[in-house]
Amino acid sequence: MQNVKNIIFDLGGVLFNIDFRLTEKAFTELGVKDFASYFTQFHSNPLFARLETGVDTDFFYDAFRKETGLDVTDEQIRHAWNALLLDFRKESMAMLPLLRKKYKLYLLSNTNEIHIQEFLQRFEQTYPETHFEDLFDGVYYSHRIGRRKPNADAFEFILHKHGLSAEETLFIDDSINNIEAADQLGIKTIHLKPGMRVEELGL
Repeated sequence: MQNVKNIIFDLGGVLFNIDFRLTEKAFTELGVKDFASYFTQFHSNPLFARLETGVDTDFFYDAFRKETGLDVTDEQIRHAWNALLLDFRKESMAMLPLLRKKYKLYLLSNTNEIHIQEFLQRFEQTYPETHFEDLFDGVYYSHRIGRRKPNADAFEFILHKHGLSAEETLFIDDSINNIEAADQLGIKTIHLKPGMRVEELGL
């Protein structure tokens, strides 16, 4: 892509397969009514948004029980919350070392400590000889930087930290909300719609 020197990747739905329906199903089976009012790909209620911007995991478990009125264990909540996590897209992941020869690569993911621990464990099982963060020039999780997409400060955090020009930076995400936010900052974007894959983009 012309004039692009940097690529910022989303994780879920771009490099890692996810299915929000599985988490909704798991929480419904625990007794949560209308889980979509709590969390979807495009919406998080205040509790889940706080989980993705740094609230303590134990606080989240306790607050979840209080908010739902359910007598469930931390492990039950963790298991249901992780149900949406599937596996890494191996063909897409194989592109990263190749792309890194041409671009600076960064990761910006709306996530939380519960999911981070789970997908890093799966990465280690799938790629035992590789450290996940070594695939990128910078890895940024909303939970750890206290900023989440589509808020402008999440993108600006990476741009400022690494001295990147928005015009020379490409952002790839599966959520149109995040794409539109990056567009407004002058960042080039690719909306990775269902069925699209990184390895087919011709980068």
